[in-house]
This record gives sequence, C-alpha cells and structure tokens, in this order.
Amino acid sequence: MWRAGSMSAELGVAFALRTVNERVQQAVARRPRDLPAIEPRLVAVSKTKPADMVIEAYSHGQRTFGENYVQELLEKASNPKILSSCPEIKWHFIGHLQKQNVNKLMAVPNLFMLETVDSVKLADKVNSSWQKKGSPERLKVMVQINTSGEESKHGLLPSETVAMVEHINAKCPSLEFVGLMTIGSFGHDLSQGPNPDFQIEVGSTNVRIGSTIFGERDYSKKPALDKSAADLKAPVEVTQEH
Repeated sequence: MWRAGSMSAELGVAFALRTVNERVQQAVARRPRDLPAIEPRLVAVSKTKPADMVIEAYSHGQRTFGENYVQELLEKASNPKILSSCPEIKWHFIGHLQKQNVNKLMAVPNLFMLETVDSVKLADKVNSSWQKKGSPERLKVMVQINTSGEESKHGLLPSETVAMVEHINAKCPSLEFVGLMTIGSFGHDLSQGPNPDFQIEVGSTNVRIGSTIFGERDYSKKPALDKSAADLKAPVEVTQEH
C-alpha cells in the first residue's frame, strides 16, 4: 500500500511521476499471466492543487487528471493557462455527483470520463445533458460499486451492477460504459497483511494517485460547493475497469 506525502512528492512533480509510474509497472509485472495485459491508466488527482502544478505534470508527460468537486474542476479546466498549455489534457470526474450539478459538469472543457455513476436516475440525467451538448463523442462512464459495504461510501450494491450496466447500454446512447469503479476499505488491519483492495496486481486498469504526486493537500482552499461529495483521503485510490 502506497503512502501519501512520500519523499517522491517532496522532490518535485517530475520525480514523483517517474517514481509512481515505475511502481505501477512493477505491480503490473506481478500480475497473474491469465489477466489481460492492459496498461493501467494513471489518473493524477489534482484536487486543491493550483493550475501551475497541473501544467508542470502535463509538461512531464501526464495527460489524465482527476478532480472531486464540480466547481473546482470547472474553474481549473477553464483556466486559460491550462487550455493553452495542455491541449491534450483529459479530465476525469471522480467525486460524488449530485443531479443538480450535472449540467455544470457537462460544461467542463476536455471532460473525458465520469467515474462515479451510481444510479439509473443519474445515468439518465448525464445522458440527456451530454446529448444536449451535441458532442460528437459519447461520454465515457464507469459504474461505481460499493464493494466494501461501508455506509460512508457511495455506490451500487454488487448485486445491482448488471442491471445498471444493461440500462446504460440500452437506454443511454450518449454514454459509453467502460468499466467499474470501486474504492476499497480504508480500515484494513495492516498487521494482517497488505490491503487486498489496493493491490494493483489484481487487474486494475485505472489507478488514481494524488498526494504522492503533488504533495499533501491544503483543504482550507476547498470549494464551498459540492459539500456532499465524499472527502476521501486514501493514499491511493484504485479503480477496476474492464
């Protein structure tokens, strides 16, 4: 299990990115051979971090970034410096999305993926809003599953997964289902061994890492909006995508 705020972040974003990518590759090399040989996508979680840090990471090859709060993502993605310096940037929304914030999220420049679809009503709202936007591409979405059974987490029950995916594929033509997202339990007793929920070797293809790249977060600057979004402080967030 990787720890946030490690020495790599203190030595700069470029060094941290290189270190993280090396560790991801090492984890991939330990995968069982019967798993698909899919290169994991690294999502650099930049919440509470300034535009200059996003641009710095982009300049060192990072293209995919994740944000938890709609207002912060909209402001950051619309920043003129990011728009001009990062033409190939891909934004993932990784926080809990309330239906009243869907239209605002759909207005985010270079929005690439929504990782947290957790209800039929939300899927329908996102589908309708993206359709009205008139984008030539479908919006990539993941279905969020609450695999740990913790009440503090959002997400569908595992037993509801198939019906949700079938609904998106059949009733949401503007959305492209690309996989499942789950955030593991943070209360694992490390004396019993590594937390199985955070082992990339099991086949994860989408890995979210924040503080290890950018350093500790300053939550005093967190936007006032989106207060209901889960403020997850895990050192590493791992998503499963098929």
